[in-house]
Amino acid sequence: MNRSPSYRRPVFGRILERVREERRFIQVLAGPRQSGKSTLARQVAEAARIPSRFASADDPLLRDRAWIQAEWDGGRALARQHPNALLVLDEVQKVTGWSESVKRLWDEDSAQGLALRVLLLGSAPLLVQRGLTESLAGRFEIIRIGHWSLREMRDAFGWSLEQYLYFGGYPGAAPLVGDHERWLSYIRDALIETTISRDVLLLTRVDKPALLRQLFRLACDYSGQIVTYRKLMGELQDAGNATTLVHYLELLAGAGLVAGLPRFSGSRIRQRTSSPKLIVLNNALITATTGATQEEAQSDRAVRGRLAETAVGAHLLSSSDLHVHYWREGDREVDFVVRAGRSLFAIEVKSGAADRSMLGISEFAKKHRNVLNEPNRWLV
Repeated sequence: MNRSPSYRRPVFGRILERVREERRFIQVLAGPRQSGKSTLARQVAEAARIPSRFASADDPLLRDRAWIQAEWDGGRALARQHPNALLVLDEVQKVTGWSESVKRLWDEDSAQGLALRVLLLGSAPLLVQRGLTESLAGRFEIIRIGHWSLREMRDAFGWSLEQYLYFGGYPGAAPLVGDHERWLSYIRDALIETTISRDVLLLTRVDKPALLRQLFRLACDYSGQIVTYRKLMGELQDAGNATTLVHYLELLAGAGLVAGLPRFSGSRIRQRTSSPKLIVLNNALITATTGATQEEAQSDRAVRGRLAETAVGAHLLSSSDLHVHYWREGDREVDFVVRAGRSLFAIEVKSGAADRSMLGISEFAKKHRNVLNEPNRWLV
């Protein structure tokens, strides 16, 4: 069950190629906690065979701009001694005003012809993106690092589909799956609580933190289902209005926890407050929240079906090149409608017998035949 220390995620090659290029842009690895950003950065630095300086702002003491300046000066010292040195700043979004400082220092190096490569890592992609667009326009490239896929967990740990559906894609938790209580505690304390408290509440104004936590737990209960905001408000204490829930869902999505898929409506623009389809972005979050054992989850067809649909939805959402929706009209529904460039795909996920009804996807195909590529049915 232990991961081979030589295992490299498929995205490794792209990052290495960027680091080896002539200095052009700041490279940004943005993704949720436990997606392997720090490991990737160290693997790339080792493979590139260039001197590197690593520093992290992820500790209980908040860093400030002076910390960035000091670490950057250390990177500059390396670059003056060795061409193509690399500076890696982890959890940079936790430094107040980080983007302005990085812009100033990067521009100074550009003016002086100093070839210091810079790799920024951030576990709150929404906040990283906000800082980049505010101050660093034209100076960066983002490489999005998603949760680990079934293929990656299989290649690194030898996992089966059933293991992946239950335990999800957190590599750091893989060695703990033999001890269920220990695995549960790790997911709940080191991942869920840490992500919410340090990647959302500590860095973003949230007027109702208890409501945000309740919304996350409720989303785990309803993952794979279309839920109206009215229903959510009815089950949450002090829910306020739908606009607040929309905002909190966006924060949870930005931290790699939960996404709310919009309804597909062709060329029409849907309101942000239309009923979302909730998709938890890593199955471990569901099973750790509900507490069901692997045997219980596998033997309950409804639970397994929900885990299968969630895993497919999370996999689709992990690609920045895809726009993922759901579709429903009356009692007809399609699990996922995916737009890739000018192509449109309808996907139905089935976890039981192969002859189950496809009425929803058939109806969708009739209505959108002029733009729809071949419909797909994923059997899990």
